[in-house]
Amino acid sequence: MALRAAALKVATLAATALGLGACAQPLTIAPSDAGTVLARRSITAPNPGEKGTQRVGFLYYGSGKDRRRPEFRDSITYRTGTVDASPYARMEPAVAKSRKKYWGYDNTAFPLNARVWYPEGPGPFPLVLVVHGNHDMTEFSDPGYQWLGELLASRGFILASIDENFLNGGIRGENDARGWMLLKHLEVFRALNDSAGKPLAGKVDMSRIALMGHSRGGEAVAIAGAFNRLPAYPDDATQRFNFNFNIKALVAIAPVDGQYRPAEQPTPVHDYSYLVIHGSHDGDVTSFMGLTQYNRFRFTRPGPEFKSAIWMHRANHGQWNTVWNDRDNGDYSVRALQLKALIDGEEQRRFGRVVIGGFLEATLNGRDEYRIMFRDHRSAGDWLPPTMYLTRYADARSQMLATFEEDVDVSTGSLPGVRLQGDSLSTWRESDMPSRSRAATFRSNAVTLGWNNTPAGRDTTTPRWPARFSVTLSDSLSRALSLTSQHALLLTVGTTDQKPGPRRVPRDTSKSDSTKRDTTKRASTAKAPTKRPAAGKPAKDTVPPDFTLELEDADGRVARLPLSTFGAVRLPIESYIYRRRGRDKSQFPTLAEPIMQTYVAPLSAFRDANASLDVARLRALRLVFDRKPVGSIQLDDIGVSRPE
Repeated sequence: MALRAAALKVATLAATALGLGACAQPLTIAPSDAGTVLARRSITAPNPGEKGTQRVGFLYYGSGKDRRRPEFRDSITYRTGTVDASPYARMEPAVAKSRKKYWGYDNTAFPLNARVWYPEGPGPFPLVLVVHGNHDMTEFSDPGYQWLGELLASRGFILASIDENFLNGGIRGENDARGWMLLKHLEVFRALNDSAGKPLAGKVDMSRIALMGHSRGGEAVAIAGAFNRLPAYPDDATQRFNFNFNIKALVAIAPVDGQYRPAEQPTPVHDYSYLVIHGSHDGDVTSFMGLTQYNRFRFTRPGPEFKSAIWMHRANHGQWNTVWNDRDNGDYSVRALQLKALIDGEEQRRFGRVVIGGFLEATLNGRDEYRIMFRDHRSAGDWLPPTMYLTRYADARSQMLATFEEDVDVSTGSLPGVRLQGDSLSTWRESDMPSRSRAATFRSNAVTLGWNNTPAGRDTTTPRWPARFSVTLSDSLSRALSLTSQHALLLTVGTTDQKPGPRRVPRDTSKSDSTKRDTTKRASTAKAPTKRPAAGKPAKDTVPPDFTLELEDADGRVARLPLSTFGAVRLPIESYIYRRRGRDKSQFPTLAEPIMQTYVAPLSAFRDANASLDVARLRALRLVFDRKPVGSIQLDDIGVSRPE
């Protein structure tokens, strides 16, 4: 019977594959501009994605009693206790019973297991924990980050890959437990470090900690960051917290968001450095859900912290973990996902090594020379795999002039003294930014600006006054900002492929009634106008919507530079995740998720363009839409970044 069942399964898979082949869409990959965009690397520091000079040691710690994980039973260097996670990982009795039958324990006695890579030098070394996400609980996920462990240990970091496989499988609502477990592992490291004779005694710098997670683990690190500073569990205050670890940084790899909501609120996180990365061809978390956490991440005080979001073209969900690889959804991935579109797994992890290594160098080791790659990924040039990236950036030193979040008055900014003005625009509206999912948004307002400068009326040759959008500053605000050439302008731009129609021309009421009557008579003998075609779906644009950034000081001196000076300006990048013809178009409202790009424009560049510009007395920033006649963009988070 078993052989017959196996044969039937093979036959079914083969038939499914043949059926998919018959209706599969052609392999479609957006052309890459990496050869141009990544042609010049400006960072002169060592590549943070390359192996360092430290000799790497390795150990396991765990319960010593694990039925399913012999490494945490027979090979441990340090024995840990168990923790009662039942307030956070809630299970129905039947589920808890079946879990106990398989694992040998239930949610009242979860083990604290981890595999640890560490530098063999004297230390102390910064500590990084990484935790996997949801997967088949019998295919253990924690070994899948060896590529990070070996790299980081060679570069002077301790990395522990945390075992939470017992939280995997068909349970839901457990992400608070995943985050809480990370903090319990920090307690293990505190004990390992503080007690003479224990492994790693004196080698762990508990003042420099980062938490990293993948998929559900990516949401778990934000939850852990919030729990770390709370006095009690938000959903049951009888569960007291006393963590308060010196966590500096959080890294989320293709995370989910909102599977746990503390006290029915989105997880609030603030005043850490935060990095989130995601792939365009993620077959599990098909929308860049980590951007919702990025958007609500706040800095409440000046400091060195910053946040960055990086979207990588052709990356998937599973290749960040060598156990998962291209199986974003198990066997279903082979049948349903467009695997041929994926970048090579080792190339995807090369990107991970560079950006995660650089982020940890900047946040835990104070290596500010690596921050520039998060402000402008072109600076990393040939360190990065040759594909396309979209990046977001903000820091605790920035002052935001306009975030479009405060109110419904489209003419006001985020600071007193900021005014927003539009001139000759075809479109000007503020709205929540949609994600690729039909049911979700990025929970962040932005302004959509459209323009059409084409000649109108009888004059079909004279170009029209280019549309523009202005951010003006009062004199008092300009003085308070104390701008210098060391500051930089920040603005986040999303491109569209929509072409707004002609501007509406105001009706001319200056003519007398008699003139109007005469005109009417003449018109009656003229040839009837050609009937316009019925309005249909707007034509898509084919030219990236570059425009001019214009700064003006209080004396009217102006400096102008194209937006493309500060980063690539592209049309939306489409991606096809599924093999079946038409599946992407039916699944998603758009083939290109509206991911925006932050452009960092040093004020020194505008001084170079016009040496007489007085940036200390800045009066206005204008977006002048003069580089193409018709186009549309989204705009968000306009601000100035202070010198580092």
